[in-house]
Amino acid sequence: MGRIASITGSFSVALLIAATLWSCSDNPSRAVGCIMPSGCKLRTGDVVLRRGSGLTSRTVMALDEKGEYSHVGIVVDSAGVKMVVHAVPDEPDYEGDPDRVKMDTPEQFFSSVYAQMGEVCRPKDSLAARKAAAAALDVYHRHTLFDHAYDDADTLRMYCTELVVHAYHRAGVELVGSKRHHVDIPFLKMDCMFPSDVLESGLLESKYKFSL
Repeated sequence: MGRIASITGSFSVALLIAATLWSCSDNPSRAVGCIMPSGCKLRTGDVVLRRGSGLTSRTVMALDEKGEYSHVGIVVDSAGVKMVVHAVPDEPDYEGDPDRVKMDTPEQFFSSVYAQMGEVCRPKDSLAARKAAAAALDVYHRHTLFDHAYDDADTLRMYCTELVVHAYHRAGVELVGSKRHHVDIPFLKMDCMFPSDVLESGLLESKYKFSL
């Protein structure tokens, strides 16, 4: 399991980290394309992870010593179509759209606007995978807002890793357990889970890994 890297330096660095953790995603301006290969076949309950090239991802990696990814979601079946449910800020679909749990196409989730590298992990328990996907859909349909406090004890709002862990918890699978990372820097104190905690779960198998 990873631990939080020691954060030292100037006041400006602390501000940078605090501002960056406010988001789990990147939104750089560049040509849009999908980094997921066309031969990548998703299944309901797959856990999908991505890492961008922007400031957000780089800083999350500084906090998460073993981290490869800065954002995570879960594949669901929406009327026969594979979609990705994920909790993400700063990706509004319309003016005034609040930070919330969203449901996007895999092409949108792995868009080069947000992703430089990605991975698809598959649960070993296919029944639990379907149950977890149904739980994630339920969270989405509740219009759950993004949890800027990163408090996984409160499921009324959720951040990205919390959503995936919560969905599998409802399916009877503990992806992470009780381990949390303590972040204590100016303007930001929290105990949270990172995408790497999900990635390191022995209950998942890596199926596809890709990059730009």
